[in-house]
Amino acid sequence: MRSVETIPDGPEWFYEPKWDGFRALALRAGSDIAIASKSGQPLARYFPEIVAALAALPVERFALDGELVVPLAGALSFDAIQQRIHPAAGRVAMLARMTPALYLIFDLLSENGTDIVELPLRERRARLDRFAAAWPAEGALRLSPVTTDRRVVDGWFARVGGALDGVIAKRADRPYASGKTGAAVKIKKQRSADCVIGGFRYAAGSKDRLGSLLLGLYDEDGRLDYIGFCSAFAAGERRSLLTQLEPYRGGSGFTGDAPDEAPSRWSRGAERDRSYVALRPELVLEVAFDQVTGGRIRHGTRPLRWRTDKAPRQCTADQLETAGSVLGLLG
Repeated sequence: MRSVETIPDGPEWFYEPKWDGFRALALRAGSDIAIASKSGQPLARYFPEIVAALAALPVERFALDGELVVPLAGALSFDAIQQRIHPAAGRVAMLARMTPALYLIFDLLSENGTDIVELPLRERRARLDRFAAAWPAEGALRLSPVTTDRRVVDGWFARVGGALDGVIAKRADRPYASGKTGAAVKIKKQRSADCVIGGFRYAAGSKDRLGSLLLGLYDEDGRLDYIGFCSAFAAGERRSLLTQLEPYRGGSGFTGDAPDEAPSRWSRGAERDRSYVALRPELVLEVAFDQVTGGRIRHGTRPLRWRTDKAPRQCTADQLETAGSVLGLLG
């Protein structure tokens, strides 16, 4: 599904929230229930509470498309849902109790053994609404909201602000699985924050090129916490930025939460050096970002401008706060 900058408008479009979790298909054939990622990886053993909810439905043969999410403190925690993927059955059971998941469903692909993927989305959605009529209101299965009104989409962002990851726009007249034909696009909600540069990392295998700037925000106690990084720089900038940073070397860097210096568990082959050079906290960079999890920007950011007019101590963590609970969109 391709990303676009603006939300398309017109009566042929359905709009849905973009959820921050695992896309998953759920299939039931009698007593057999399967949950799989969009790449085909089996997920059912990691989400026993979702399996139980699917097994309790009166319809015994169906296929659903949706998003597995874990809500924490009014937001959807990607860290928490990642932790649910664990090899130990005992830990899976414990996490299912401590951080129960929701399955937010946005499409019905088959019902009572009848395949309906060739039907247009508006007809599939009408069937899904009827299919979901008997679900418990506060259960593990929830209908993902949909609207044809752009004003409603604006209201979603007004209600929950940065807690909403973005919007998916889908053509109401298209069959399922036709994403390559322009049937669906995603529009991410971009936010910005003024961040203090607390340090930097060199590019891999180089001491004359910048790899990334390490970003910090001050907490309520005046400590500078690491909240993410920025590495979206052109090749020609990476050398000049090192020159720009040179006068600020030798500072204390982060005085609160610091960047992880241990090798990433996702790295392959040789372990990458994750040490960093601390800087005096005097430079402020405004960056654009989309997702925040656990007080940190989950993906890399995009630099917008240097804020020479902004005092570093004005760069506080409340810039990452959201306006409301994203679960409020579920009714």
